[in-house]
Amino acid sequence: MSAIKTIKAREILDSKGTPTVEADLTTDLGTFSASVPSGVSTGKNEAVELRDGGKRYFGKGVLKAVAIINEAIAPRLVGESAADQGKIDWILRELDGTENKSKLGANSILAISLAVCRAGAAEKGLLLYQYLADLAGTVPSLPQPCFLIIEGGKHAGNKLAFQEFMVCPEAESFQERLRKGAEIYEVLRLILEKEKGKLATNVGLEGGFSVPCLKTTEEALDLIKRAIKKAGYQKETKIILDAAATTFFKNKRYQLEGKKLSREKLLEFYGRLIKKYPLMGIEDAFSEEDNEGFQLMTQKFGKKLLVVGDDFLTTNVKRIQNAQAISAGNALILKPNQAGTVSETISAAKEALKNNWQVFVKHRSGETNDDFIADLAVGLGTGWIMAGAPARGERVAKYNRLLRIEGEMDNSKISLCKYRSKMQNDKR
Repeated sequence: MSAIKTIKAREILDSKGTPTVEADLTTDLGTFSASVPSGVSTGKNEAVELRDGGKRYFGKGVLKAVAIINEAIAPRLVGESAADQGKIDWILRELDGTENKSKLGANSILAISLAVCRAGAAEKGLLLYQYLADLAGTVPSLPQPCFLIIEGGKHAGNKLAFQEFMVCPEAESFQERLRKGAEIYEVLRLILEKEKGKLATNVGLEGGFSVPCLKTTEEALDLIKRAIKKAGYQKETKIILDAAATTFFKNKRYQLEGKKLSREKLLEFYGRLIKKYPLMGIEDAFSEEDNEGFQLMTQKFGKKLLVVGDDFLTTNVKRIQNAQAISAGNALILKPNQAGTVSETISAAKEALKNNWQVFVKHRSGETNDDFIADLAVGLGTGWIMAGAPARGERVAKYNRLLRIEGEMDNSKISLCKYRSKMQNDKR
């Protein structure tokens, strides 16, 4: 057994220039580091980040979380085995003692949980994705990437209500999927520069283009459809949207593109988009507490569309179970910092997968160069990853890690999405 010898945390910056937590953990095998991301559009049921408040960094400092790691968590974990992920995560939850990790902070807890996972993999002599598969009892496979190419909502300085517009090109290897995604992204950039001007090629928080002149969802989708066709990948490429509908739900109405829509009218709007564009999924199509909206969406479109829950589910086993009980959704967004520990993240994924849901491992708007989620997607065999645009270092870090994993795997055949036949045959 390689016991934990030291733990030390520090405050670093994420891709938004906002403070976040990084932790180093040492055993006899070396030093293992991890840093945590943070979101802008967050679900109210997520595990809670601990922030300092006050004037420093406009209240967003994390020195309290760093102190908690160095002064409370480290003394308790030194001497414990890094190879017992379940026990370490249990200790962290017990030290916190709250349902939402608001005492110690999910950012302090997750930094340690991730670092322990890396140390545990080394102790077992496994690569990180292999160790995660061992913990979860899953078969590793490379995921289908969903590339963000246009941003709106809270992620961009434009008038688009929807937060993310993603493309999912099919191919027989991850390397080829990445190439196609990058080429579609570049073709879109050239179209925007020629037709809208250079300002249109500025990017949002996650690397997608933040096109100031775009005002409607259909304008964005028309541009994407053109870019896909011009790149030559119309037959094998689908689109996924993140509506992030909670952000435009006010006064019991969905305030979208100058209209105040009821749940039913918003559903009709989605129906028109589904008929006109090659959509494969819509994430957070309704407000995070609109169970009935997700039910109706699943009833009407669930056989041909992924009804994906992010803020609606928050990587929470109980919320996933509740949604499944009422047939509200058929796909999960999996974010470790919503759950707070590796063990809880794995449990959420397994809960979704055992009921034949699709699972998308996903980044946050405030990312670091930590590429843990790439190994997570492979190790859990979820089949999907959303890591942002094929641009910006903190996003590309995940895609490049997946390229390395593809080269390492004995059998690098990429997992094929269950919707592949529909993707190939749909001519929208």
